[in-house]
Amino acid sequence: MPKFEQELLQRELLTDAVLRTAVKRARELRCPLHEVLVNEGICQAEDVLAVLSACYGLPVYDPAVTPVQPEAVRAVSPKLVSHYSILPVAVSGRTLTIVVTDPLDMKPAEDLEAHHGWRVERMLGSRRDIEEGLKKHYGVGADTVARMLDDTTRTTAAPEPVSETQDVGMASDDVSVIRFVNQLLNEAIRARSSDIHFEIQAAGPVIRRRIDGVLYDIPIPQGTRTLYPALVSRLKLMAGLNIVERRVPQDGRARVKLAGNEYDLRVSVVPALHGEDVVSRILPTSMLFDLSQLGFSPDDQSLLQKHLEKTNGILFVTGPTGSGKSTTLYACLKMLNTRERKIITIEDPVEYELPGITQTQIAPGIGLTFARALRSMLRHDPDVMMVGEVRDAETAEIAVQTAMTGHLVLSTLHTNDAASAAVRLMDMGIDPYLITSTVRLFSAQRLVRMLCPACRRPAEHPQVPGELMPAGCRACGNAGFAGRMAITEFIPLEPSIQELVLQRAGAPDIRRAADKQGWHTMSEDGWNKVKAGLTSAGELLRVISDHADL
Repeated sequence: MPKFEQELLQRELLTDAVLRTAVKRARELRCPLHEVLVNEGICQAEDVLAVLSACYGLPVYDPAVTPVQPEAVRAVSPKLVSHYSILPVAVSGRTLTIVVTDPLDMKPAEDLEAHHGWRVERMLGSRRDIEEGLKKHYGVGADTVARMLDDTTRTTAAPEPVSETQDVGMASDDVSVIRFVNQLLNEAIRARSSDIHFEIQAAGPVIRRRIDGVLYDIPIPQGTRTLYPALVSRLKLMAGLNIVERRVPQDGRARVKLAGNEYDLRVSVVPALHGEDVVSRILPTSMLFDLSQLGFSPDDQSLLQKHLEKTNGILFVTGPTGSGKSTTLYACLKMLNTRERKIITIEDPVEYELPGITQTQIAPGIGLTFARALRSMLRHDPDVMMVGEVRDAETAEIAVQTAMTGHLVLSTLHTNDAASAAVRLMDMGIDPYLITSTVRLFSAQRLVRMLCPACRRPAEHPQVPGELMPAGCRACGNAGFAGRMAITEFIPLEPSIQELVLQRAGAPDIRRAADKQGWHTMSEDGWNKVKAGLTSAGELLRVISDHADL
């Protein structure tokens, strides 16, 4: 029995029966046994590396202990490191240290020594460490860019057929801008990005992705500037846009697939000083909308569900762009979506498809506005209507009339807090009596990042009892956070609030009355979640710092 297998058994990392099965599996796949053990979850990567290190006398690579030297990255081409799946980490004289996954594979070292004049020393590392190191230090798609720059005939994005749904995760030997764009989208989706930004600046292109509301740079290879026009053309082609027109903004959409899941890309192109900038929003085609998973406190969720059970009236969700208003409304619609109800939505645009619901997207260019669509939909005998946003007096007036005629209406307003919503409606020209007669609930929300459960730890200088702080680990990409949750406030239109609205009182008076009734603010809800260890004080202050009145 090979020494590696003997060591696995001696350390009791697996049983003899499991080992025999794994050896058989490795032969079938024609890959090293240690890869089968890790890839199929039989052993932890750290344990396997420790055994390999003991058997072959190679040190184990730890990214936190051995930082990658820029000289080592410059010493080996992107094509070579990609071909062999190795990571150069250090250079000392003519000695190059590389990280490998297979101690028995001498081809990378032999190639570097025979053809590039290096004396090679090896370290053992996991495939994940090597892949992450290559993306960080060479850039996403570095091998593809390097090959395209060697073959200039393949750097243009010539118009070619684009399938309805494109698999951006499918492996391909094609070295073209198509592959490069797929690699960028693949990486963004795997990182849970909500948006990916392609920007061209005087110094060159910058690609960033938004994760949990925060933008992070994506490392990109040298030479990407040369390929940037072709990259933009490819994105425009995917979204069905005019690749020749570069003077005016364009909007389109595409559908892609990764690991069996489909995603909608909302592509927006705008002309900028040094070329065209592109932003692509990444939306899963299906999501599980559940009020219990959005971060509402039990009391707030109970209050919202109570008002959703009414057969008429209006519920307004307020907040700035990106505060999760649409997600909250979708979760409400999912709860209301039964065979006994007819539900119609009017949106700009339709972000997610909800089975069993009639969804309409407005088109102002042909006169299909929120107000016009709302009038038409009333003739379709709805029980519940969702209006994506009340933007003007006409839409607000029709929504109020709809609620007065026995319909439940859900909609959004752009205000900073719940108390300002009634004032905003009055500013639009809605009579206070109509507001108090139809509106049942004003809510407001923001989104805060949730602490990563794998690495959160007690705060060094806690501001409140129970406060935790982010640390950063591999599971969360060293961000310290994973996912977001809502911080909310609700103001039901109880008699005391109604009286103030009828008196055309301002938002501060309405807020004070809500405080007396025991309705918490967003800030108070946020601090409760800090105390519960769900988010950090720093994250909460980042979100609410611009709104001291919250």
